[in-house]
Amino acid sequence: MKKQHFLLALFFYAIAVFYLAATTPISPHEAKILYTSQDVVGILMRWGESLVPGFIGLRVFYLFLGFLTVGLFYELSRRYFSKREDAYLSTFIFMFLPGILTATTLVNVAIIVLPLVLLFVLLYEKSYFIVLPFIMLALFFIHEASIIFFVAVLLYAVIHKDKKFIIISSAFLFAFIYLAKGIEIGGRPSGHFVEIFGLYATVFSPLIFLYFFYAMYRILLREKKTLLWYISFTAFAFSLLLSIRQRVYITDFAPYVMIAIVLMLDVFNHSVRVRLPEFQKRYKLGFYVVMVFLALSAFVIVFHKMLFYAASDPSRHFANRIYTPYLLAEQLKAKGVSCSDDAQWRERYQLRYYGIHPCIEEK
Repeated sequence: MKKQHFLLALFFYAIAVFYLAATTPISPHEAKILYTSQDVVGILMRWGESLVPGFIGLRVFYLFLGFLTVGLFYELSRRYFSKREDAYLSTFIFMFLPGILTATTLVNVAIIVLPLVLLFVLLYEKSYFIVLPFIMLALFFIHEASIIFFVAVLLYAVIHKDKKFIIISSAFLFAFIYLAKGIEIGGRPSGHFVEIFGLYATVFSPLIFLYFFYAMYRILLREKKTLLWYISFTAFAFSLLLSIRQRVYITDFAPYVMIAIVLMLDVFNHSVRVRLPEFQKRYKLGFYVVMVFLALSAFVIVFHKMLFYAASDPSRHFANRIYTPYLLAEQLKAKGVSCSDDAQWRERYQLRYYGIHPCIEEK
């Protein structure tokens, strides 16, 4: 990808995420965080709300973190590719992943974890080891599922006989165990194994996820295994294993998995460039098909509002839980009503944000 094409794509990305952040009503997850969470995710939301009015205020810090993530991913891509055009292409694919678009515009912990993980890998690649324990400490306190990250770092350190990282990552793992933090494991065999594949297909877009699966497997068997691969593969493997027994929250694993885009493009380049031009055509055709599906996925996310209002049955739209409380609040305000007992329990925080409270509390 040429520089001018990448800069044009970056411009459209910026427009898209600002548009989504400013026009998308507050989600159930965001509303609950806003009124109940005392961790860094909720604190940043409330700070943003006090600085900037409207929906964009809730998400202003996360927009900044989204752009920081894209910048760090580009810098990491430059470490993996000798050609700058490949780094542009890798970053282009990464920033238009459905998971990145939604993580940047809807408040969640993933967009805080992503730049920390990317910064860790980038500084490790540059041999700035003195800073790495501080990044690990930040992950320890910010993300309860970061135990996955520490397991991956420990595996990498053991395989590569890095004594410093064996000690540090082991210390964090013991701290997780001692404080009883981390991912809750329980339940019994259930039907969530297929569900996790659907979630990953949503985060990546379906065809990119299929290639992710192939690339991880190929690297496992034949290619050089970097720290980046250990982090992505460990998170993916853990999510599959846990999904056999319990429902898996994709935000626990996605920050560690999505960074594998750079590995996927590297595998693709090796597959294509070792062949003569006449034998590259089917690979390039497959690439274009994947890019079309990625563009369609990004289109559905960016223009989801229009698709919601145009849908014959909005209740089946994926954004129904976001727009239904918003439309209800607008209808009630138009009638001069400031309370409602008709809303579902999960909508109460959203209606509270719009100034609609339970009538029982007002009596």
